[in-house]
Amino acid sequence: MLVIRALVFNIVFYLNLTIQMLVQTPLYFLLPRRGALVIVKNWCRSSNWWHRLIVGTSYKVTGLEHIPDGGCIIAIKHQSMWEFYAILPLFDDPAYVLKRELMWIPLFGWYVAKTRMIPINRGKRSKAMRDMTRQAAKEIKQGRQILIYPEGTRRAPGAEPAYKYGIAHMYKELNCPVLPIALNSGLYWPRRKFMRYPGTIRVNILEPIMPGLDTETFQTELQKRIETSCLELYKQAADDNPAPPLPEPLKRLLKAQYQDK
Repeated sequence: MLVIRALVFNIVFYLNLTIQMLVQTPLYFLLPRRGALVIVKNWCRSSNWWHRLIVGTSYKVTGLEHIPDGGCIIAIKHQSMWEFYAILPLFDDPAYVLKRELMWIPLFGWYVAKTRMIPINRGKRSKAMRDMTRQAAKEIKQGRQILIYPEGTRRAPGAEPAYKYGIAHMYKELNCPVLPIALNSGLYWPRRKFMRYPGTIRVNILEPIMPGLDTETFQTELQKRIETSCLELYKQAADDNPAPPLPEPLKRLLKAQYQDK
């Protein structure tokens, strides 16, 4: 039954995306950017609704009170495609830092350009970092929230952390709060896998890291906060009934952390 539900959801997910883009394209490109962003957020909410209806996967967010007013950087743990869309409606005027190749997808790339996201060429690291920081500075001055994955790509739950320097560079140059976000979505929507699992995806919005730290201290603090919170969320998922399948590295990590508690 889980396989059938996963198959149906995957089909419905992409059909929902395609149909909404085709049907709403005329309105989308006539609206101002903020109005177009409302359409995107509604698609995100509808995808969450289908996810819950077909697979039985809901989500719970804690720490909404930690979201600062105005422009800031949002540092999100990246484990699956789920947070790419599901996190978006939580913020007033978000702008994703994303790989440039997504802009080349017909229609989808036009939608991304309309909402003024921040594409980067990951093949040119130093130039990409300068361009990313410059564009992010412009958007933050407009009061937008810059969403970035500090590890750059998806990491399986329990995998060794691999935080990149880009987030620390932005923190230093932009002199604004960084809001860390931990989650356990990779247990329910595993990367590079077909299956989707029922249960409750948990998202924890942590207290912001305020400007003023040196880059090394900031990087250490950011990783510590996110990874510590993720571990707690993994433990909650493992204790759920039903619990999602746990990768072997995560099982070992949880055993080492909690076996004496």
